[in-house]
Amino acid sequence: MISKYILFGLTFMASVISYGQTVYSVDYESRADVKVFVVDYESRADLLVYKVDYESRAKGNDGKWFFVDYESRADKKIFFVDYESRADLKIYFVDYESRAGWKNKAKKQLLY
Repeated sequence: MISKYILFGLTFMASVISYGQTVYSVDYESRADVKVFVVDYESRADLLVYKVDYESRAKGNDGKWFFVDYESRADKKIFFVDYESRADLKIYFVDYESRAGWKNKAKKQLLY
């Protein structure tokens, strides 16, 4: 009986560790963990983001995001703001996975 609980706990911890960048876009700013603004130029971004197709590819805190369908499945809830000055984090979406990553490492703690 105890081994079932240990197995469940280990499975849960492994899933939390392996899917570090699952995000959900909320409808209200007050529900967000992080307010995000999408910039027009890569040079103005804090983080270069690549949207991965599979949740298993969104490991770590390296700019590879997987957008989940349910808020409860997300590691971070984000809200897209209309003005750069209102954002906690400025992102730029890149076309290649190899381009994803932090440009301003001081902001990295926002997604832990």
